[in-house]
Amino acid sequence: MRNLPLTDPGTPDLRSATRLMVWVGRGQRRILLVSVGWGVLWMGFQALIPGALGAGIQAVTDQNEAGVWTWSAVVLALGLLQALAGVMRHRYAVTNWLTAASRVQQLIVRQAAYLGGDLSAQIATGEAAAAAANDSARIGNAFDVAARFVGAVVAFIGIAVLLLYANPILGAVVVIGAPLLALAIGPFVRPLERRERVQREKLGRSTELAADTVAGLRVIRGIGGEELFLDRFRRASQAVLDASVHTARVKSTLDGLQVLLPGLYLVTVTWIGARLAAEGTITVGELVAFYGYTAFLVLPLRTMTEAAQKWTAAKVAAARVVTVLSLQRLIDPAVEGVREPPAGALVDPTSGLVVEPGLVTAVVADDPDQADRVSARLGLFGEGEVTLAGTPLATLPTEMVRRRILVQDKDPMILSGAADSLFDVPGQGRVSVDDALHAASAVDVVEALPEGLATDLPERGRSLSGGQRQRLALARSLVADPDILVLDEPTSAVDAHTEARIGERIKQARDGRTTVIFTTSPLLLDHADRVALLLDGTVVATGTHRQLLRDEPRYREVVVRGGGGV
Repeated sequence: MRNLPLTDPGTPDLRSATRLMVWVGRGQRRILLVSVGWGVLWMGFQALIPGALGAGIQAVTDQNEAGVWTWSAVVLALGLLQALAGVMRHRYAVTNWLTAASRVQQLIVRQAAYLGGDLSAQIATGEAAAAAANDSARIGNAFDVAARFVGAVVAFIGIAVLLLYANPILGAVVVIGAPLLALAIGPFVRPLERRERVQREKLGRSTELAADTVAGLRVIRGIGGEELFLDRFRRASQAVLDASVHTARVKSTLDGLQVLLPGLYLVTVTWIGARLAAEGTITVGELVAFYGYTAFLVLPLRTMTEAAQKWTAAKVAAARVVTVLSLQRLIDPAVEGVREPPAGALVDPTSGLVVEPGLVTAVVADDPDQADRVSARLGLFGEGEVTLAGTPLATLPTEMVRRRILVQDKDPMILSGAADSLFDVPGQGRVSVDDALHAASAVDVVEALPEGLATDLPERGRSLSGGQRQRLALARSLVADPDILVLDEPTSAVDAHTEARIGERIKQARDGRTTVIFTTSPLLLDHADRVALLLDGTVVATGTHRQLLRDEPRYREVVVRGGGGV
């Protein structure tokens, strides 16, 4: 058994859904082969029981006491061996399922980490979440059924050969009848695949809508839009239900055929065998054996049908996974070996923003969306030609940019886990956790937690208020202490007194480092060394906060509107 998660999930083959499935299988071929071996033994031992049982019945008919004891012992031994093989087969089948599903999940998570913000720009968040949660499980299901499928094929071929040897008529019925059953099921596989694909797409859209609704629940309630979003989710859920029912019609037909066709098959073989026994062509023991073989063949046939269903669903899921894993960064990562630029000005030619090294630069924007675009370009999360000390960021290795420049969004992510794990980030060692908490005015936030920094926080820090999340995220950024720190509205959810303290302490904590703050709050602007006014995406004025208040009416209009007063 292998430990999960895998140390390295590998580099997948993304040329097609089928090639991805084959690649996943090659990655766990040893477990897969062992699982198939146990599956063959499990089916094989079951297939031998009807023959031994028929021989025992014949021994009873012939009043052969020794034969009765012998064949009874054989049936018992086969039953015990079948039980052992069944336990091992199931154990390895679950291992196959877990390994395949975990490998796909790791690939998707690794891809999400690689793409960063580019993921949500190219594909819906719900689509990626559905791929990690649902599609990985469906791919795992295909490997779960693999051992039983191979065992079913081997057992079927073995019994067909045995029946042909024992009685050509019954053997011919088995050999000809089984392929006809498979052909009868075949026409339903392609429609099932199409309907599975439609259902999967609608489920992804529904998941996306649910995620958006939950994330914006506070805003939705604030504008009284609960009924509107509830109605949208109802329609999306109804679409998923309709697609599921549409798919279930084909599935139910296949399920019915799993019972009907093998049943007719069993009745036909039994009727022919009974006629042969009545004519004296075969013995009573052979009739019992033939009946047992035929009844047993229902299991392999059902397994083959189940495998067809699961492989169809897995192929659809693999296609969606290939789509996610094939996404590329909007800005290609630069080649390694580029010389690291020295400390210097960070310049965004698109907007005209120039961030001088070692200073606290504030950016006041009339449009929050324009501010978001500029902050994204400064961190190499958007398209642009931003330069650092004259070197374009797009030509630098992404790892180098991430180490030198840190962008904190206006809605920072707080991951679940112990509060102290928030500060387990790469840093310069210049700012301690205590100093960062003090600078972010977050000491009271930690003191309010039941166990302080040892307190476990839920997903997205939902037990905290918006202001508490902002302050903890700011402290985390200060601990990281990058050369250039970009803060997008870092105090929009805190009160004025706390905001004033943060404005003064950030400058002290970032002494000697470059800091960019996107804000319209006078309490932060007054502590900035330099302020840039951004109108319609372009810097139109620069100076200190007080200079711009005095000389620039457009600045006063934005700050008064955004800060509530001067």
